Amino acid sequence: MKKISALLISLPLAAASFSGICAAENKTDLFGYTDGAQVVSVNEVTGRIDSRTGVIYSQIVGDRQLTQLRMNLLIPRNNVKKPAIIYFPGGGFTTADHDKFSEMRFALAKAGFVVASAQYRTVPNLFPVIIEDAKSAVRFLRANADRFGIDSDKIGVLGDSAGGYVVQMLGATNGETEFNQGDFLQQSSDVQAVVSLYGISDLLSIGEGYSDEIQKVHESPAVTEALLINGAAFNTFPGMSISKNKEKAQYASPIYHIDGNEPPFLLMHGSADMLVSPLQSAHMFEALQNNGQTESEYILIEGADHAGIKWYQDAVINKITDFFLQKLGPIEKGSEEKRLNL
Repeated sequence: MKKISALLISLPLAAASFSGICAAENKTDLFGYTDGAQVVSVNEVTGRIDSRTGVIYSQIVGDRQLTQLRMNLLIPRNNVKKPAIIYFPGGGFTTADHDKFSEMRFALAKAGFVVASAQYRTVPNLFPVIIEDAKSAVRFLRANADRFGIDSDKIGVLGDSAGGYVVQMLGATNGETEFNQGDFLQQSSDVQAVVSLYGISDLLSIGEGYSDEIQKVHESPAVTEALLINGAAFNTFPGMSISKNKEKAQYASPIYHIDGNEPPFLLMHGSADMLVSPLQSAHMFEALQNNGQTESEYILIEGADHAGIKWYQDAVINKITDFFLQKLGPIEKGSEEKRLNL
């Protein structure tokens, strides 16, 4: 029974019922049978997922260099158009490691979504390139919807921490065009659902409610939100605190763009987050509700810290999956394609 046991362990099946895999009796006439062979039957309950990595979605031509931004794609292999979700990673505005959060991305792909994870430019690049890149990623998927099997009317976005800031900006600027730069400008950059995990809604108050020591850090011209908005000290410029240019900081903050044109938001934050104040999500939720976006939700997770292990649990992943299914679904069931022409 060693081979049977190994097969059962390798599949996510309930041991009591075998859930789709069971011994098949009286099958000695099967092609390939020999005495002692263990014959089993496996039900087809899940499909295959294709992976495409290193897809260049944007090229930015500078004076001395060409910057290529990439995304990775998980594509359920079937013949129906599927909603898409783009994941924008956190990284304190200094990195955009789009290979992470694989547990969440694979769960969404298993649920039937096309899932992209996208790079974006970070510090020392200045705002608004971070949002220009995110909108370019949305337009790229719409322009290539047929190629990737995407329903272009249903694109959601997911981000954590700084990535949460990115997706909040995407949702908050639906209908605004000033951040549309680059290719595929004939395509809309609007999104139909937003999920932000411990994200930033107001660059001026990331440390709200924290100690005086932390408040001083956020007043530093060297803190990353200040570098994103004002840049690093150089030549005769000594650097500038985020609060010294409030008008620009507000323009770069999602909460100040709320006007009632937003899609449904799911905001999730941890009560033990000591890096991005949970009040960021609380205030964003209040602003959405006050402007008529009553489909939005706010979930405060007791004891969850910033990017800690609680965010990788099934309860969180299932809630996010269910939210996207509610707002972007239903997802049609299609037959498997023999090959994707990508």
